[in-house]
Order: sequence, then C-alpha cells, then structure tokens
Amino acid sequence: MYREFHWDDVKRALQSDMSWSWMLLSFPFGIMAQVFRALRWRQALAPLGEKPRLHTCINAVFISYASSLVVPRVGEMLRCGILRRWERTNFSKGIGTVVAERVIDSTLVIMLALITAACQIPVFMNFFAKTGVSLKGFLGTFTTTGYLVTILSVILILCTVVFLVWRLNFFSRTRAVLADLKDGLFSVRYVQSPFLFLFNSVGIWVCYYLHFYLTFYCFQYTASLGAMAALVAFVVGCFAVLVPTPNGAGPWHFAVKTVLVLYGVNQMDGAMFVLVVHTIQTLLVAALGLYGVSALSLTKKKS
Repeated sequence: MYREFHWDDVKRALQSDMSWSWMLLSFPFGIMAQVFRALRWRQALAPLGEKPRLHTCINAVFISYASSLVVPRVGEMLRCGILRRWERTNFSKGIGTVVAERVIDSTLVIMLALITAACQIPVFMNFFAKTGVSLKGFLGTFTTTGYLVTILSVILILCTVVFLVWRLNFFSRTRAVLADLKDGLFSVRYVQSPFLFLFNSVGIWVCYYLHFYLTFYCFQYTASLGAMAALVAFVVGCFAVLVPTPNGAGPWHFAVKTVLVLYGVNQMDGAMFVLVVHTIQTLLVAALGLYGVSALSLTKKKS
C-alpha cells in the first residue's frame, strides 16, 4: 500500500497541508469515547455490589486501550485486573461485564452498519467488488458435509466442556468462576437507569464517529466529502479493526482508503489520510494510557 509512497510528503502534510485545528478539535471526542465507556462499565458493575471509583475506571480504560496497542485484545483483561487491584472488585464478574459490553457494542455497530448500507448500497457494492469480498462466494466454499462437520464439532466441544466443568471435582473452583462470569454478563439487565446506560452506549459511538469525522476537515481532498461518506468509512473501519493488529493497523488503512477512493479521492491522497489520521489517533491512545498509569500510581488502593 505504501510501496511507492514518498515519505517526504508526510512531513510536508504534517507541516503545511494539514489543518491541525481540526485535528486538535477531534481529540476531546476521542477522549470522551473512553470516558463514556468507563461510565457505562461502572454502571454495569453496580448491580453486582461493586462500587469502584470513577477515576479508577477511567484510568483503567485508558490503560486498556493503550496496552492493546502492544498486545491486541489484552486490554479487556488488564482493566479488570486493575479494578481488582485498586478497587477490590471481583475479577470474574468484571470480565462478565466486559463480555456484555462487547455484545452491546457489536449490536450497535451491526445496526449502524445496516442503516448505513441501506442508505449507501451502491458504495458498499463497489467496495465489495474492489476488495473481492463476497459473502456468497465465501459461503460457497463450504459444502453440505463441511457445514455438518463444523456443527457436530462445535456441539461435541460444548458437550465436552460442560461435562468437564460440571462433573469433575477438579473444576469445582471453575464453577464458581463461571457463576461470577454469568453474574457479570447479565448484570446489565439490572442497571439502575437503563436510559442512562443506553445514553452512555450511544455516546461511545457518537464520540468515536466525531473523532474520526472531524479529521476529514484536516485535508482539502476529504473536507468536501460530507458526513455520510465519513460514516461509511467509519463503519467499514469498525469491521476492519476486528483483525487482531495494534489498533487495527493495516486492515483499517486498506479498508478506509478503499472507501475514500470510491468517493473520488486520489489513491495517494487516501493513503496519506489514513496514515496520518491513524498514527495521530494511535499516539493519542498511547498518551492517554501513559496518563492513566501516572494517575493510578498516585491513587490509593482500597484496603
């Protein structure tokens, strides 16, 4: 993607071609997305009898995102560990709430993707054509026998796990852990204010979108594309980051650049945009993580 890229152009873009005012204006939304996540997480923990301090939750989320830049997906476990150490919360219940959060986030992203796709069907069709992505072609690689073997294998694995967990005395402690996980997973059903929980959930993704959308105004070639083009790129980028790379690096670049090209942006300009935006936003995540570590070092642990 960057094989024929002139790196001197990056320096020029950062020094003169890019509007730093718009980039800096996008930062508060990137920060608030993580704050909303901490607020929602704290709310999900409340029905379990856990009452961690808000600033600890925020710093734990900051650190979790930054740590995932080094080892993808490790942040979710780490933030539960931080609360366990500083707030004496139950680790397994914390993991359960994180899983529940991910289910809710996935549901919201899928709903957003469906709405966006319905509004921009031609763009998505062109995207699939250019990237070679075809659900029909993917599913066509599986035969009837393949489906049956896959289903039977999943059932066999589940039955084996259930047998080991519930029948062997060695897993007596595991049953308690699974019970805590279950409590955490279903804690969202008992949150004190469902409307506030929904507000925090939507707030996360609105802030993520604005954090991305405002960067369109940093460059002349993306400033006129509009909110819908940014939404399409945002949705496609959300699915691209599912690939376990640091902050989605690589898949996100390719996916978002492809969308920009579909909207008429030059290939090199699109590559420049995704490189600069992703790098700066990643540095913001890292900076917040460092802040979280510093703040926690000054935070007294609950006894």
